[in-house]
Amino acid sequence: MPRCLGAGTLLVLALGLTACTGTPDSPEPTSPVVQLGAPGEPNRTLSPDEADAIEAPGHTELDVAFMRDMIHHHDQAIEMTALVEERTDSRDIRLLAERMSVSQQDERVQMVTWMQDRGVPVNDAGHDGHRTDGSAMPGMLSDEQMAELEAATGADFDRLFLVSMIQHHEGAKQMVEELYAAGGGQESATDTFARHVESDQGVEIARMQQMLAERG
Repeated sequence: MPRCLGAGTLLVLALGLTACTGTPDSPEPTSPVVQLGAPGEPNRTLSPDEADAIEAPGHTELDVAFMRDMIHHHDQAIEMTALVEERTDSRDIRLLAERMSVSQQDERVQMVTWMQDRGVPVNDAGHDGHRTDGSAMPGMLSDEQMAELEAATGADFDRLFLVSMIQHHEGAKQMVEELYAAGGGQESATDTFARHVESDQGVEIARMQQMLAERG
């Protein structure tokens, strides 16, 4: 029979591990799965059979609509950042716009890939400021606002760009909040992406508010 040294036994016991046995290939115990209780009710530890029966949530039509709408939402942000180079000499505005353009395009690729992986048609026919259900997308600039931004230059453009992009980002965060409020975002990939958008846009909003304050 295998033997354990005394010091080793003390270490094993101290760490709360399984003692040395004659079956070293035995499977390691798994962590318990806890099911959160409803408000006011206690949590419950599931049995191994119950835990094995749990299936990861799949995507829903809410997730599909969110991704499709967010693609068009990102498209306008990319259009806005494309205006920067010819309208300002501000280094911090240029750097901000460059970062946004890269991140929004990367996220757009992620969303298109998400839809393709699930066999969902990708509608790249442009946007009119409205969501799949016909309602207005939060934060989207109107044609008049876009025309005003395109016509501005210099310091006026800098301020208008920041104000417009803050509005746009806040709209994206609202779309994430509405996704969860409607019961979407339960699929792991959708949840991860939506939370990333919410976090990233929140950081950029704070930065733009600071830049706006610096410009009086």
